[in-house]
Amino acid sequence: MTGIAVAFPATTVGEQRPGHHRVLVSVLVFLGMVVAVVSSLGAPLVPTIAIDYGVSLSNAQWSLTITLLAGAIFTPVLGRLGDGPRRRTVILGAMGLLVAGSVLAALPAGFAFLLVGRALQGVGLGLTPLAMAVARDHLPADKARSAVATLSITTVAGVGLGYPLTALIAQHLGLHAAFWAAAGAGTVVLACAALVIPTSSHRAHRKLDASGAALLGVGLAALLVAVSEGAQWGWSSTQLLAAVGIAVLSLSAWVWRELHIPYPLVDLRLLRNRSVLTADVTGLVAGVGMYFLMSMVILFVQTPTSTGYGLGASVVVGALVLVPFSAASVAANKLSPIISRRLGPNLVIPAGAMAFLVAMLMFLFARHNLWQILIVMTLGGLGVGCTFAAMPAFIVRAVPSHETGSALGVNQVLKVVGGSLGSALTAGILTAHTPPNTHFATNSGYTVAAVIGIGIWLLAAVLGLVLPERDKGNDAPEPAESHLSVQESVDASAAAVALYEPDDEDER
Repeated sequence: MTGIAVAFPATTVGEQRPGHHRVLVSVLVFLGMVVAVVSSLGAPLVPTIAIDYGVSLSNAQWSLTITLLAGAIFTPVLGRLGDGPRRRTVILGAMGLLVAGSVLAALPAGFAFLLVGRALQGVGLGLTPLAMAVARDHLPADKARSAVATLSITTVAGVGLGYPLTALIAQHLGLHAAFWAAAGAGTVVLACAALVIPTSSHRAHRKLDASGAALLGVGLAALLVAVSEGAQWGWSSTQLLAAVGIAVLSLSAWVWRELHIPYPLVDLRLLRNRSVLTADVTGLVAGVGMYFLMSMVILFVQTPTSTGYGLGASVVVGALVLVPFSAASVAANKLSPIISRRLGPNLVIPAGAMAFLVAMLMFLFARHNLWQILIVMTLGGLGVGCTFAAMPAFIVRAVPSHETGSALGVNQVLKVVGGSLGSALTAGILTAHTPPNTHFATNSGYTVAAVIGIGIWLLAAVLGLVLPERDKGNDAPEPAESHLSVQESVDASAAAVALYEPDDEDER
């Protein structure tokens, strides 16, 4: 199959030597790896944070949720700011915020400081697309494609490495040592980036929708608070109704604004295309389901055996059970094209959703031993890998080439939003099943959560089945020119996701 030329224009490589290319790629990969490791810090440490800071598990879960929330907001913001003449400054500034957040989280100054630090670390989630954009603009086309593909895999591999590495540091040197290590690694990356990353003065200035970013941030924050605290406040309480009201008003105003300004933060107008809309809704639902399982497993494995159901594992073992998830996600890149060839591209997303559904069913009925949990996470990794790998193919096939970057950018943001909702939803459900004056939910809480998770992935499978081939009258290129295999779409979309607007704004 032939791929499409996306996000690899004639670059401004200039007279850079091959040796410089290798150094630039190494620094970009190092940046992507550190960002992935730092973003994963909150996941396996949630039970430890709850104990060390004397907070409930639902509150401790915010150490992960707030990072994903910041990532959902700042990924499009950094994409807009960085897709212009100040990309180098934006990368260094975001990396500086990540380092500052790591220091704040490392200081024994209280739970509030930890949350602020984790939010600043979440800003770094928007750096990987910018690293891909640097590779696209400053490397020869063949090297750029290779670098972008490597960066797309580095994100998953870095998370898999980050789980056990940070858990080992936390177990043997203390919780705060893990954040000090993140600050040290971030400082090294910042110094290397300052020396190596070139300027992008050749690119046109892009306007930033600051008001849209503020509305999105307020709306998402209010929604996550309502989801995570609803059980504790009461589903008819004044606090919950106020949070829901703020979320609805803010997000409605944001949608209206994005649809009526010439330079939106996220181009929601692309959702008028049925294929894009369905793929994005599927991405949102799958993001919820992915973090739903991850959060449950981490808490379940580290729950003491004295509760009558937990495995009583250490923080290191709790982190290690997530490694098969990351490894299987990478392996799914090889499995997805096989499914696409034998069953058809339209069945890749449903197949992935069904694999994750089997994982949730196994967690519902067989979660008594560590080996069962490892199988659950392996199946879940295969499922989410297939599901996320297939979405770009549908989007790229459905939209004109000059809208590819915007369409994939929307999909990326919605997956991160889904992850933050999944993290908050887990906290809310388990909090509702946590007896007073205890840190741990009852076993029935995990059963209820597993049933809800099954429903989430059933919805994802149904949405995958109704993905249309393409809309009639769409002005996208003919299938012979635009159809991508799953793996080709992953490589192409990894670069295109760095753009949130078309290269030529006049084409709008």
